[in-house]
Amino acid sequence: MTQPVTIIMIEDDEGHARLIERNIRRSGVNNEIVSFATGTEAMRHLFGADGSGRVQKRNALLILLDLNLPDMTGIDILKQIKENKYLKASPVVVLTTTDDSQEIKRCYELGCNVYITKPVNYENFANAIRQLGLFFSVIQVPPAAT
Repeated sequence: MTQPVTIIMIEDDEGHARLIERNIRRSGVNNEIVSFATGTEAMRHLFGADGSGRVQKRNALLILLDLNLPDMTGIDILKQIKENKYLKASPVVVLTTTDDSQEIKRCYELGCNVYITKPVNYENFANAIRQLGLFFSVIQVPPAAT
């Protein structure tokens, strides 16, 4: 039996978070979405009180990650996720306003699966998120580490 995938959304802009969730739902994806507005909250959830990540040992996760957070960089979060034996198989979708080619390259080098630049224009942003929802509806998330 496969376990349902939980979507972890790390996004500090409340309007963007609502738009992302609404468009994921419109695409027919009904998985649980757990939202965090800061990197600190997300890291506490992902890595647990002991910081080992063992708390996620049997959980199938898909992580949506903004790079521009108020308390830490998304790059640091991505690096720690991909270095952790319990979390490294979780797909990470970077969803951010930054379109710097060096930063995009760095994210892929660290192991992000998809990098999406958030358009400033609302319609283009909504369209990008609809496409992301369609992607979620067909993606196969690897089984959780045991």
